[in-house]
Amino acid sequence: MTASLPTARLAALGQSLWLDNITRTLLDSGTLARYIRDLSVTGLTSNPTIFEKAIGSGTAYDAQVAELAAKGHSVEEIFFACAITDLSRAADLFADVHRRTNRVDGWVSLEVSPLLANDTAGTVAQAVELHKRAGKANLYIKVPGTPEGCPAIEELIFRGVPINVTLLFAREQYLAAAEAYIRGIERRVAAGLDPFVCSVASVFISRWDRATTKSLPANLQNTVGIAMAGRVLKAALDLHASPRWKALAATGATEQRVLWASTGTKDPALSPSLYCDALGAPNTVNTIPEETLLALAEKGNPQGAMPSDGVAAEKTLAAATAAGVDLAALATTLQVEGRDAFNKSWADLLAKIGAKREALAAAR
Repeated sequence: MTASLPTARLAALGQSLWLDNITRTLLDSGTLARYIRDLSVTGLTSNPTIFEKAIGSGTAYDAQVAELAAKGHSVEEIFFACAITDLSRAADLFADVHRRTNRVDGWVSLEVSPLLANDTAGTVAQAVELHKRAGKANLYIKVPGTPEGCPAIEELIFRGVPINVTLLFAREQYLAAAEAYIRGIERRVAAGLDPFVCSVASVFISRWDRATTKSLPANLQNTVGIAMAGRVLKAALDLHASPRWKALAATGATEQRVLWASTGTKDPALSPSLYCDALGAPNTVNTIPEETLLALAEKGNPQGAMPSDGVAAEKTLAAATAAGVDLAALATTLQVEGRDAFNKSWADLLAKIGAKREALAAAR
């Protein structure tokens, strides 16, 4: 790791940089190990879209798909087997980070089926099964922070399953996920269980700007995402300063860290490291697409710690509201659209695995 690199400067600020990507080639080539060594990467995340691209193209997964298909496994079973194989290898690469940070960092993430986003009981059952099956202490199970997902999050935290809450867009959604996390920890304390169960709350940033650009004047374009992050950060800091949280912390509970997701710019006219440069903050995570990570390392210009008082953020959000953006309605829309996009990627992923399974069988 080179101390002068922008990635190292963000790490020194106290922000964890996670790679938002995983492929078998990334593991086999040693590229992920190099990112850990040279670019301050201390974890990674995955989602159906990432695995759709990884498994659906090339031949890296052919042998495992053929072997599992020959044993009669379903397409979904084949996917989870391939994903757990990759994520287990990645988890091992981050094991030293996990130990060194007292389990706070060094995580990888596996998402439950997006089709369960509105099924609380189904989400709980699959999350418990996947976490047990992977058998890695530093593997998060990703659960959408939808209204139906929050009860599942509470129950899973109570059961001691580490959770990456995904698909959060606004302060109110973040607070609902944080409330679910806290209730799960409080139930553990009441039951005499260890209160130390890690979690992150993933707040999506760039999709705000993609959704509002056409309805905002030029001076407000590409500002709403960063401002929403400022609002969420202020809420998180206030929450962790509350008597309720301090009482839990005194029992040994650890904070649910805020994670910035969707931090690759969608507009090619913008700096590819725009969000990474602006969203540095201690005790947070930024999960970064691979191309954004490389751009950040090469040409990034982190601005130091982002404001934590929320004043500038609220000024920007008020201006966006005055320009006609209904932030509350748009937050709900973005969460639903995000869920639907993952559903589509999930369907495409399973279709590609099914086609690969048939092609491999025909070639035998």
